[in-house]
Amino acid sequence: MSLTVYGAPLSPFVRKLCLCLIEKGLDYQLEVVMPFGQPDWYRELNPLGRIPAFRDGDLTLADSSVICQYLEERYPERPSLYGEGAEQRAKVRWLEKYADYELAPLCTFTVFRNRVLKATMGLPCDEDKVQQALKDKLPNHFDYFEASLGNEPYFLGQQLSMADLALASQLINMEHGGENLDAARWPKLFAHYQRIKASASVQQVLPRELRTLEKIGAKH
Repeated sequence: MSLTVYGAPLSPFVRKLCLCLIEKGLDYQLEVVMPFGQPDWYRELNPLGRIPAFRDGDLTLADSSVICQYLEERYPERPSLYGEGAEQRAKVRWLEKYADYELAPLCTFTVFRNRVLKATMGLPCDEDKVQQALKDKLPNHFDYFEASLGNEPYFLGQQLSMADLALASQLINMEHGGENLDAARWPKLFAHYQRIKASASVQQVLPRELRTLEKIGAKH
């Protein structure tokens, strides 16, 4: 078994894939490929130039959700991260997609990009956009996730799933950008995030992220 993830540690999509691999107990290696200035050979793995890409022996794949679902089907003997039955699998895929498509533009490409990445490039932070994301756009999404979680520890009740990992991956980038959930407004979601962040899998990937932040001169 030779599993390789291509991407950058601070990408929420790379993080999500790495967490999937760790939770399934699959050994992998991370080959750093940045979202810009990529080598020509990377386009053979992902013609869109996005990260992550993935290799399992002779098979190459792109898109974090596609890769995670491949791992679910390729290694059925490993812990399931998509639940059991059509209803649970659909719920997980929906919440994973929601986090990837609705939270990423705000948590990662607005808060994190402005507060962290732009600073490392000597560019000014657009704080107005950050505040608009935090005050006008994200609250409705957090309301939805709070309601979807209910009184359970995970979105599938007692079972960890990719829905949990996808959401946490975006919130980690928001926290890297200096923001966290309001525990008073979203107590269940805040507790959920703290639970996922304290997990062994997240604690395995966070140190290299903090080293990366330190290397690029970002404040944490």
